[in-house]
This record gives sequence, structure tokens and C-alpha cells, in this order.
Amino acid sequence: MHDIQSDPIFSELRPRLMCLAYRMLGSVADAEDVVQDAYVRWQATDREAVRQPAALLRTIVTRLCLNELKTARRRRETYIGPWLPEPIFEDGEPDASDDITLPLMIALERLSPLERAAFLLHDIFGMGFDDVASAIGRESAACRKLASRAREHVRAARPRFAVTKEHGLEIAAAFFAASRNGDMGALRALLAEDVTASTDGGGKVPASLRPLIGIAEVMARHVQLAQEFHQSPSLLIRYAVIDGLPGFISIEGGGIVQTTALQITEDKIVAIYITRNPDKLQHLDGVSVQ
Repeated sequence: MHDIQSDPIFSELRPRLMCLAYRMLGSVADAEDVVQDAYVRWQATDREAVRQPAALLRTIVTRLCLNELKTARRRRETYIGPWLPEPIFEDGEPDASDDITLPLMIALERLSPLERAAFLLHDIFGMGFDDVASAIGRESAACRKLASRAREHVRAARPRFAVTKEHGLEIAAAFFAASRNGDMGALRALLAEDVTASTDGGGKVPASLRPLIGIAEVMARHVQLAQEFHQSPSLLIRYAVIDGLPGFISIEGGGIVQTTALQITEDKIVAIYITRNPDKLQHLDGVSVQ
């Protein structure tokens, strides 16, 4: 079997295929498996008969993802605590053509697999509905309805007031300093009254088993955490844009690696997303210290 790097067509398309698979599945590892499977199928095709390789490969990846989602949903029904997508971080400027943030990824989880596919392929990846229909095996008119229903479901998750990368990371730095130094006044000033905090530990490491809702609950938890941070200081790895949101990667007590992503509206943190499940952070092993 040939190596992917030796195939110029697939190698060029691979980043977009990975992006599609990740957006469909919310898992880096599962997305990599799907793209690898797509490559095996691509190797078996008659290249001379393929007029649009990108369209064919998107179709292959989409159908593989739809199959994977059937088992993934069953696994998530028994998941311990809040489920969050595996975090990915961006070194450069976010891709303006892909405005999917972590809250939108979570909203996509509430869609049916076909709604999710129709929405992503049309609204995010710009495919026409005839091509979407071919990819998911439905009529074009049905795909329009699927995408429309999905759009209504996820509308509230799209950011209304986008924060710049620089300003978002400034707020992330202020949050890290206030929470780790036990400055409850400064921390409270950063939070919206209706702030929520979700921590994904997957039953593998200590984490809240339900989201914290409202500033009172979030502040009460941080009062407890301040004592833990005093005894076992956090090690900041780097600030980063995580799934479209400003945040940071750190090592906490017990050597637990975690990512923290902050949803910000009008200069206030409205949601805190923390991923601590080690199974979801294996792809961050090569992250350099800032």
C-alpha cells in the first residue's frame, strides 16, 4: 500500500477531509481512523474514472462518519459526566471559512447524523444540495429540509458578538491568573451572571459530574479550587485558541493535563469548557511549552 504522502491528490485534500471527519465525530482519533479508511478505499478506485476527486472523497468520508456515529452515540449514552469534543488548538489565525466553535460542536451532538451531515456539508463546506444528496444518499429536497432543521437547532450556539483572538487571549490570561492566584474579586468580575462550567473527565480523573450553572455555583467551586491550586500550583503550557475559543493548556495537580476554553460575550465569560479526560488529550503530547 502506498503512503499518503506519496499520493499528491489525497495528501492535498487530507486536511479538509480531517476537518470534515472531526466536525462530524468530535473525536480526533476517530477522524484519523475514518480518513485512513477513506484512503484505503481511494487506493482501490479507478482514478481515470474519477472526475472530481474532492467530491468523491467527501462522500466516502461522510458515509464512513455516518456509520461511525451509530456506535459513537451508543457509547456517549453511558458516558460518565459531561461529554465534550476532543479539543484541537490553532497556532495561527482561525480559518474564517470554518466558524464552528466548541459550543456549536456541542449543539451538533443534538442533531441526527443526517442533519449534522447536511448542515456541515452545505453550510460549512459549501457543497450544493445535489452534491450533499449524493454524499448522504437522500433526495436534494430532503437535504434542504435536513439542513434547515439543523440550522434552527444550532442558531443559538453561533457567536453573536465575536471577540478578537488577541482580546480573547487577554481574558484567558486574566482568568488563569485570577483563578490560580485565588483572587475571587477579579475572577467574579470576569464572569457573566449566567455563566456555566462543564468539565469532561470521562470517569477517568476527578471532575464534576454535571455542569455548574450560574455565577454562585461557579464561584463556590473556584473557592474550593483555590485551595487545591495553592497546594499544587498549575503549570501553564500555553495560551491557545481551542476549537475556536480562547483558552489555555495546563498541567494540574497529580500531573493531569487539561484544556480550558472560554466562551466570551460582551467581555464576559459565559461558559467554561474544561477537558481532563486523558483519552481525549493524547494528541496534545507534542504541544510545546509557550
